[in-house]
Amino acid sequence: MFWFPFAAASAHVFEEFAWPGGFTFWYHRYRPEIARSVSRKFLFWINAALLFGAFSVGIDERTPIGPAFFLTFCALLAGNGMFHLYATLTTRRYSPGVVTGTLLYIPLALYGFATLIANGRASIGTALIAALIGGSYHFASVANHRRRSVAAQRTSA
Repeated sequence: MFWFPFAAASAHVFEEFAWPGGFTFWYHRYRPEIARSVSRKFLFWINAALLFGAFSVGIDERTPIGPAFFLTFCALLAGNGMFHLYATLTTRRYSPGVVTGTLLYIPLALYGFATLIANGRASIGTALIAALIGGSYHFASVANHRRRSVAAQRTSA
């Protein structure tokens, strides 16, 4: 189960950038106020970090931090899936990544949290903290992009 995030993230990145692709263009239209901050270079490195993190989750399965890391990462992925679903529903346009985000990320988080709590590998407290940390990524990311966009406007003015 700890390798599922890597498989799901790989499929998600493929959907966003290879088939059908188009995430960069879509995101710039969806969030034009922060488009300057979301470059191809940025997207490459953030997705490389995502895949590295997902790979690390698989490696850390049997370590003391493995279950908490898995749950935190699943919460991060589920938050991304909810972002894509929300964006698709509000714009009534396909968001590259909505299929894998909705069909893989969200169920993986639900299953992972339920399984690790039920088999005693994670406490309720650990699960709650993991959900808060992983779920907060999207909000921190948007705030950072807003900050970077403002800075880019100041330097180009």
